[in-house]
Amino acid sequence: MRSAFSLAIVGGGLAATPLMAADLSLTLQVPQLNVAEYHRPYIAIWLEKADGTAAGDLAALYDVKKADQEGEKWLKDLRQWWRKSGRNLTLPVDGVSGATKPPGTHTLNFGASKTVKALPPGAYTLVVEAAREVGGREMLKLPLQWPPAALATQSVKGATELGAVTLAAKP
Repeated sequence: MRSAFSLAIVGGGLAATPLMAADLSLTLQVPQLNVAEYHRPYIAIWLEKADGTAAGDLAALYDVKKADQEGEKWLKDLRQWWRKSGRNLTLPVDGVSGATKPPGTHTLNFGASKTVKALPPGAYTLVVEAAREVGGREMLKLPLQWPPAALATQSVKGATELGAVTLAAKP
């Protein structure tokens, strides 16, 4: 009798466990540049559909603490992102806007983002664009099949403003 009761509790607990959703993370390296005047890069990360239109924004990393939102005016330097979706946003965007990153390796998790949760199945491109004051611009693209059937990783290496960028999609 006791074992049947315990089994019912355990089984009920398993039934109440939510299904695990797919996860998406990006490891991004911001290189330390040996220049006279260094500024942290502004970085935009978004998804594009197969036709090149924006499917959703994942991150806009800029100087969010500048007085009077002055940091926002330089987001236009992220030219591709700005044209595709940035200019249509009211900044800051909860869950998208964030502070610039210092040199080093950073991992950003997007599995809980509204953009990823609402993403219909299909082929996408994850785009990372970086621009730096008194510096250069760089844009990297990584293919993404959503939702992933198995663990999928893609890597690309930037030449100047970005270092190694690795995308990991987990079912």
